[in-house]
Amino acid sequence: MEAPVLTKGERTNRAILEAAYGLFIEQGYAATSMRQIAEKSGLALGGIYNHFASKERVFAAIVEERHPFFQIVPILSDIQGNSVEEYVRNAAHTLVEQLGHYPEFLNLMLTEIVEFKASHVPLVFTKMFPMMMPIIQRLTSLEGELRPIPPAVLMRAFLGMFFSYYITEILVSRAFPPEMMANAMDHFVDIFLHGILVKEAE
Repeated sequence: MEAPVLTKGERTNRAILEAAYGLFIEQGYAATSMRQIAEKSGLALGGIYNHFASKERVFAAIVEERHPFFQIVPILSDIQGNSVEEYVRNAAHTLVEQLGHYPEFLNLMLTEIVEFKASHVPLVFTKMFPMMMPIIQRLTSLEGELRPIPPAVLMRAFLGMFFSYYITEILVSRAFPPEMMANAMDHFVDIFLHGILVKEAE
């Protein structure tokens, strides 16, 4: 299938977003100016304002298009598993492996939280939730009974489990001996699925 032909305005928008994304990741949001974005995208400073009213609008467009959550959905759609537990384990390990190749995703997410108090995330979730529903429905059809948890909460809990592992792996994994961190992802999944308490014998 051939890629759609972009108009001149769409190509310019694309060039601006590509330039801004690279600068935001390389030197941070605060240190990046609209002049730098214009220069890197091959525009005059005045020209960039014909497409985006401010640097924040440029960043918002990048978040709406490239937030890590949008990278997760296609990965989860391809995960295999005959039971809920098998699916969740496979999903967690695959996400860590795939997104581990793109540390800039974490930079983007943290910039959104620090600079904008996550003000753009509600729109991301509004777009993402319908994409996640088929995955949640598939989970309910797998072997293993799920507790009656609202779909939005289930999605939030899974993403929380994954990102808590992803962030703490970067922050603290090298502070402990390797043997203490062995199979850490499996332990995170165990806690997500079964909690931390040993079940009493019935």
